[in-house]
Amino acid sequence: MKITVGLVDDHQLFLKSLRLMLESFKEYEVVVEALNGEDLKSKLKTSGSVPDLMLVDVNMPVMDGVATSKWLSEQYPAMKLIALSMNDTDTAIIDMVKAGCCAYLLKDTHPTELEKALQEVLLKGYYNADAGNINFRRLLLKSNEPPVVVLTEKEKIFLSYACSELTYKQIAAEMNLSERTIDGYREALFQKFHVQSRVGLCLEALRKGFAKL
Repeated sequence: MKITVGLVDDHQLFLKSLRLMLESFKEYEVVVEALNGEDLKSKLKTSGSVPDLMLVDVNMPVMDGVATSKWLSEQYPAMKLIALSMNDTDTAIIDMVKAGCCAYLLKDTHPTELEKALQEVLLKGYYNADAGNINFRRLLLKSNEPPVVVLTEKEKIFLSYACSELTYKQIAAEMNLSERTIDGYREALFQKFHVQSRVGLCLEALRKGFAKL
């Protein structure tokens, strides 16, 4: 039995090329293609086939990657979702992980890495090459875990902003603080949560219950 895959991307040339690449891996079969989330909804209802894996573009018209991933997570909880994008910003990664994706890949990913990512998602439930092998599924499933670190009220406010789409400069403006002070909060929280990036900070905040999906 081949592993079934669905693809959602508004660029048809990329969509067709990705299908050819996946099917060249031999053990995969693409069973549904869609141009956006709404198109995918319609095709899943009529196809009668629920893919094992779904590769979801982040930026799409009509229904984007975040909304599509949230819907898929609710309707097909056993389906494993992988985000695809040209955008590798912290907020884009965080939003897609929070929406239910267990891997985030750039569209220029080498075919060998793509195949490895698919295999690890199937075996482990996640793939993350760049952030210290953080287990996305474990973090999200344990998002109600009681906090084990102590934060000041200012740090809690900063953390809530850090888990949003705001830049650090915008956070400084919202908190009426200097960017240097914001840098200090960031470094302090990196140490308290034992992380090295904003993505890691937000995922740990989810796991320890400081932030909610």
